[in-house]
Amino acid sequence: MLIIGIAGGTGCGKTTVVNQIINEIPEEEVGVISQDSYYNDLSHLSYEERTKINFDHPRAIDFELLGKHLGQLRKGKPIDQPVYSFPKHNRTGDVIVTHPRKVMIVEGILILTHPEIRKMFDIKIYVHADSDERLIRRLKRDINERGRDLEEVLSRYQTTLKPMHDQFIEPTKEYADIIIPNNKYNTVAVDIVRTIINDKLH
Repeated sequence: MLIIGIAGGTGCGKTTVVNQIINEIPEEEVGVISQDSYYNDLSHLSYEERTKINFDHPRAIDFELLGKHLGQLRKGKPIDQPVYSFPKHNRTGDVIVTHPRKVMIVEGILILTHPEIRKMFDIKIYVHADSDERLIRRLKRDINERGRDLEEVLSRYQTTLKPMHDQFIEPTKEYADIIIPNNKYNTVAVDIVRTIINDKLH
């Protein structure tokens, strides 16, 4: 099994890169795990308390469970991937049964911040995008898909997103094997990743 970690700041276009890679691999050979599924279970807190959590800090992620799940997949065992609700700031209690594949892609802004998790990746990718571009994408996504309002998104960006990006996410670039600039010219980088994957698979 080949485990690929794809990181980068919020709104950098990780999902686009993930899709570009998996589009070229037979569906039954690739699986995707999102860091977002592994936010800590906060059922013990009220909704008001949950809204005050800094979800852009590595402490917000249940890396222990993620590591355990990656270990199980490597051994050929399926996992119960938690389902997370952004409007409720909590896990839903549901799970997605995820089966091992030849290629498992793990994507998320903080996945390269954790040394033990980093060691589990065969290829580490960092998707880089301009900060203005990332803010615009984040605004569109949070307002359209996550039910947030403009004031809330901007306030969150200034108070937590940007400081957390500068402190934790940007420095993880140094651990990346490949840095992909997310613009329309990134096809070469994606092709290189595909070539590596195909070499490992065959």
